[in-house]
Amino acid sequence: MRNPYDVLGVSRSADEAEIKKAFRKLAKAYHPDRNKNDAKAQDRFSEVNQAYEILGDAKKREQFDRGAIDGDGKPRFTGFEGFGAGGAGRGGGGGFDFESMARARGGAGGGGAGGFGEDIFSHLFGEAFRSAGGAGRAAPQKGEDVAAELTVTLDQVANETKLRLNLPSGREVDAVVPKGVVDGQVIRLRGLGYPGANGAEPGDALLTIRFAPDSRFEIEGSDLRTTAEVPLEDAVLGGPIRIQTLTGAVEMKIPPMTSSGRVFRLRGKGLPKKDGTKGDLLATVAVTLPANADEALTEFARKRRAAAATS
Repeated sequence: MRNPYDVLGVSRSADEAEIKKAFRKLAKAYHPDRNKNDAKAQDRFSEVNQAYEILGDAKKREQFDRGAIDGDGKPRFTGFEGFGAGGAGRGGGGGFDFESMARARGGAGGGGAGGFGEDIFSHLFGEAFRSAGGAGRAAPQKGEDVAAELTVTLDQVANETKLRLNLPSGREVDAVVPKGVVDGQVIRLRGLGYPGANGAEPGDALLTIRFAPDSRFEIEGSDLRTTAEVPLEDAVLGGPIRIQTLTGAVEMKIPPMTSSGRVFRLRGKGLPKKDGTKGDLLATVAVTLPANADEALTEFARKRRAAAATS
């Protein structure tokens, strides 16, 4: 295993944010999903993950920096300096004193031979030995979760569109906008986070759903609101008008003498609900006047005003 700092391309003084940024960039570039036919890229991906297991963990990084573990996370053994062949290992050039250590650990017979042996190696190698379970193997550790945001349009929500996501972990996945989703909802995508260490399961992706603004509609839960502009003559005489919905324009008949502000409910033209049904579309009438001056309409309005004043 190469030096993890070299693998991630960061200096020994790099802070946590720099290390994480470098890891995410490399993990995305060498992820197997993007390099399915490139064995070297897959090996590089594994190397990058191993390096991050060391440098992404403050405790393991400190152990690596002081030489307690190597780039694989395994305890380093450099031998017993000055330990001669004299049996007991005492005297003569600063030999290693097992017997004194045994006494310091509670006596030569304390805890049995197994416990004594583990104590010795824990003392020699520090916490690196303990975290490795006493056998040079690091304990499995679940991968880190990742957070991401997905902005969707109301049309995509209504049609349960399949979308491709690029996650910070380097994964690319296809996901369908779930029924009943609301703006700001967080969805957990299990197993799509960073890889786990030593065979442990990967973390999850926490995906926040954001609704893109839509000038046509206002959202009220699963219902939508819209404004239906109605020409003056249709408002007075009644008749069919066209209303825009998420699935296309539909025709709706309004009764004669319909005033601005009146609300019509179009059932099932809102957003999907979790139970498979849909909300409604509430259309508020806004009566519109002709764009150009209309002498006949103006004269009619004058007569109506005069009649109202004398009545």
